[in-house]
Amino acid sequence: MAETYDFPSDLRAGQEELHQVRAELLALLKRLPWSVEQLDGFSDTNGWRKVERPASPGWTEDEQAEVEKLRQRERELAVFVTCHRFWAEIAPEKKVDARMKLKHAQ
Repeated sequence: MAETYDFPSDLRAGQEELHQVRAELLALLKRLPWSVEQLDGFSDTNGWRKVERPASPGWTEDEQAEVEKLRQRERELAVFVTCHRFWAEIAPEKKVDARMKLKHAQ
């Protein structure tokens, strides 16, 4: 039978917010131009695969600030979740299983 864990509510909330922040950051990065700085486009057909990029207008200061804010929050939450006092209660050989179950907890 699969082991179940009684995750504390603050740990569950931290993990859920981490999922949300990562999803928001990924969506933002997909919307932004490929280069942070303004760069000309390029095409390289000499390599083993063709690489092309259109010109990039770069990111605005607001966009850079938003990415940095989300990355900072992601780091804070990752530290909170991985260093939570709950993990001291789990046997070393069960920590990976517990961590995976927390990631997928509803």
